[in-house]
Amino acid sequence: METEIAARYTPGQIEQSWYDRWIEEGCFQPSESAPNSPYTIVIPPPNVTGALHMGHALNNTLQDIVLRKKRMQGHPTLWMPGTDHAGIATQTVVEKMLLKDGIRKEELGREEFIGHIWKWKEEYGGRILGQLKKLGNSCDWSRTRFTMDDGLSLAVRNAFTRLFDKGLIYRGERLINWDPGSKTALSDDEIEHKEVSTHLWYLKYPVVGEAGRFVTVATTRPETMLGDTGVAVHPDDPRYGSLVGKNVLLPILDREIPIVADETVDPKFGTGAVKLTPAHDPADYERGRRHNLPLINVMNQDGSLNENAGKYQGFDRFDARKAIVDELSESGLLEKIEDHVHNVGHSYRSNAIIEPLISEQWFVRMKPLAEVAIQASKEGKLRFLPDRWEKVYLHWLENVKDWCISRQIWWGHRIPVYYDAEGNAAASVEPIDVHPKTGNPIVRQDEDVLDTWFSSALWPFSTLGWPENTPDLEKFFPTQTLVTDRGIIYLWVGRMVMTSLEFLEKLPFDTVYITATVLDEHGQRMSKSLGNGIDPIDMIEQYGADAVRFTLPLLTSEGQDIKLSPTKFEMGRNFMNKLWNACRFSLTNIEGFDAKPSGASPALEDRWILSRLTRVVTAETDALDRFKFYDSAQEIYHFLWDEFCDWYLEIIKPRIYEEVEGGESRAHARMTLITVLDTVLRLLHPFAPFISEEIWEKLRPFLKVAHGKEPEAMLCTGSWPVADSTVSDEGVETEFAQVMDIVRSVRNIRAEYNVPKNQKIEALVSVPAAGGEVSLDAQNAVRFLCKVENLRVEVDGKRPDKCAAAVVGEIQVFVPLLGIIDVEKESKRLADKIEKAKKFLTGISKKLENKAYIEKAPPELVSRDREKMAEIRSEIEKLEVNLKEL
Repeated sequence: METEIAARYTPGQIEQSWYDRWIEEGCFQPSESAPNSPYTIVIPPPNVTGALHMGHALNNTLQDIVLRKKRMQGHPTLWMPGTDHAGIATQTVVEKMLLKDGIRKEELGREEFIGHIWKWKEEYGGRILGQLKKLGNSCDWSRTRFTMDDGLSLAVRNAFTRLFDKGLIYRGERLINWDPGSKTALSDDEIEHKEVSTHLWYLKYPVVGEAGRFVTVATTRPETMLGDTGVAVHPDDPRYGSLVGKNVLLPILDREIPIVADETVDPKFGTGAVKLTPAHDPADYERGRRHNLPLINVMNQDGSLNENAGKYQGFDRFDARKAIVDELSESGLLEKIEDHVHNVGHSYRSNAIIEPLISEQWFVRMKPLAEVAIQASKEGKLRFLPDRWEKVYLHWLENVKDWCISRQIWWGHRIPVYYDAEGNAAASVEPIDVHPKTGNPIVRQDEDVLDTWFSSALWPFSTLGWPENTPDLEKFFPTQTLVTDRGIIYLWVGRMVMTSLEFLEKLPFDTVYITATVLDEHGQRMSKSLGNGIDPIDMIEQYGADAVRFTLPLLTSEGQDIKLSPTKFEMGRNFMNKLWNACRFSLTNIEGFDAKPSGASPALEDRWILSRLTRVVTAETDALDRFKFYDSAQEIYHFLWDEFCDWYLEIIKPRIYEEVEGGESRAHARMTLITVLDTVLRLLHPFAPFISEEIWEKLRPFLKVAHGKEPEAMLCTGSWPVADSTVSDEGVETEFAQVMDIVRSVRNIRAEYNVPKNQKIEALVSVPAAGGEVSLDAQNAVRFLCKVENLRVEVDGKRPDKCAAAVVGEIQVFVPLLGIIDVEKESKRLADKIEKAKKFLTGISKKLENKAYIEKAPPELVSRDREKMAEIRSEIEKLEVNLKEL
């Protein structure tokens, strides 16, 4: 039986071929014969305009780890893939593309423009799914969905109509977030607040009837003063008590507006008096309602000022700001300008500064939906991991506002509301010709489309066939787990929970795992504008998909944000190379294995590595069951590198390189290699599917010999390892730990005294009279690993002359140095080293005794110097002990 395995691991040569084979064999489709209950995850659908970024790579890697393990544990797994139509983003992309050819969407009309978007989607929209395949996603691609395909569009219309008929969707005029860039309304959750450095302008409003008296208001938005309908002060502010109830004259427009008392005014902000612009500020909108102030909109939808702005009609809002400030300054009504930093709302799509506007829009009443979702969470039916995110989720639900769901764009789910000539509205799943209540002919459909997140909110069940009661819906809903980013807890997670409870009376999933945020190496968010992003595809091409996949969980500890640089992926690549080389060595040395060992007992090291392996199986399985990806990755990393490679492979070399009497020792070593490799590759498969599958295929023929039966066809659909309690042995692990401690001690002595690695040495191990045995197996291991020619184990052994010593628990290890090294020369070397270290210690001590240095130097530099001083002192102590021993 011969197995060829390349000298070097080259991921590019195997990844695509294995992925194609998994697809051809239907490995990612739910198994009909799997014995356990179904396990379903729906992918957070990436935007059809999107390209893979590191956040996607982390999120999808973690999902795939969960799914691949569950598949191996015998669950029929479904990972539902798909993309989101991304209304505003996609329309913007296609608009810009057409403008390059001099074509405006208005020239085309709605239907033709939408046709261009569909054409673009068919050509470019699958790019990110192709990139997810490169990463190794084991999604069932035969079920790929799109939020505007026929089935999902039917679900959207059905959901809207049900909510409309129930009175949970209504149309009303309210203050909304307006995006002047995309010219559409946005919900509160689609706003990104960014810190902006600007000014506070102090404007003087003359008090009517009191010549020379003014009320000064501080504002960050002078351009909206033209829409002011009042000035508010705190009722307990003694500065303004006599003015409440009087009027001021609004500069430029000379409109009289009242001074009102309102408890929400902060007396410490600015002058304690604030201008009220109810049509352009959410807080002022509420104050205006309380005091019955009129709403005056001075803004057009493109961000320019309208006819209510008087002579500033047609000005861009920011040009108007400058012009108004100049006019007020010239007329003596600008008191002062101060620098000011505050958060300003921006559109999450166009990045334009949001303009609060009074507008008639469609809304969902959220309170009734939220109440059910809150109850489910408080009853413990939905858990968040890490659990701190549940508080964030509940806080949003408990303070939720009605959701503005209408958007003034063309690409998206057109609102299924139809009007008769009198403006009476009716919602319908399918187009209608006659109004169901008035009997009048339908004259038009609503022009607006739904917020993209409306269709996304239905994703866990619309993708499975709802509103029809399909076999998929019955089998795979509810799903089990959602893996997503904290940034869409409000936008997506909460809304999925609410719609699922509303339409199916079930939670869409029982566990929500919130991933870390991937930052650059300096702790900044990755973004195109900063140019600090890392392209996962570039990293895959450079290091391999498995290296990328394995590195990310190794950096992810309990949801803590990841600081990432490209070089971090070297960790994953180095591990894959270590695995490849270890497996290549093992496979080469099990050539000819044709029968299980039949006699004699396994060696100490065999029993040790198998005991350790079964503990790792238990620990990794438990860690993944609890979504502890970091802990799980660490378990397999340290077992393979620190125990299997560094110790086991080294210690068995004499047994596998040459036949010993009867060949049983060699057979046991080879059988152990086969068992460990098989189990390690299975444990590693969810993290590194390509390399594990490639190596396991080469191991597969030996498994048939070892177990006497045909192994599974592929690791991808193979079984997850189960801990074998019969080989778990604490005594063996303790005994081998003693071996490792003795070996480390002898190796340290070699290093400290410059004893050449290949120099044969003697060693004495002194053990206490009670419980101080060192077994023959352990002694043999020490002899081989430390190149000890003569090893003696004595009870309370006497320390030889001219020797180095080490303490291992209750055991002492002595290595005679006479005749091994030039004692006089080594003594001089140590003395010189001590003298040099003491000089350095004197210098750094004086530096740290200097108060001026301590006060002026950066704290981190002082801290480093103190750590260095402690290290030097420790080094001097060790050197002096070594010199004394000589």
